[in-house]
Amino acid sequence: YMYMYFQVLLVVNVASECGYTDGHYRSLVNLQNQLEPDFTVLAFPCNQFGNQEPGTNKEIKDFAEKTYGVNFPMFSKINVINDNVPDFWTFLTDEAKAVPNWNFWKYLVDKKGKVVHAWGPWVSVESITPYITDLIKYGKVRGLTDEL
Repeated sequence: YMYMYFQVLLVVNVASECGYTDGHYRSLVNLQNQLEPDFTVLAFPCNQFGNQEPGTNKEIKDFAEKTYGVNFPMFSKINVINDNVPDFWTFLTDEAKAVPNWNFWKYLVDKKGKVVHAWGPWVSVESITPYITDLIKYGKVRGLTDEL
């Protein structure tokens, strides 16, 4: 988990054919541009919710880069629930006490690898940006409730 100790992270399970795809990818690219080098998005394609990520890893990456100018790491397709979930993802969901039930769940991780919070796809990237900038600037998040 080399990313986990150098930057604030927003780890997201993504899908190319979801109703949340356009808004989330555009917002995530903007956020990456705005906050790097202190921050990065880590995108994990997943086909478990509505079969909305059917492509190969190359097709997924090409789509994200060509359509949205994605400039953050796009990992290989994974499972985020049930069987064959990578240890890294299990760590996120266990620490956040929030298992995704759809695409575009967002997990905020501090520079020390602590999972700070998680949000579902109905929560916009813009609405959580102040928490991310607080975490970068102060090393903690001010005014964040424990409700997920």
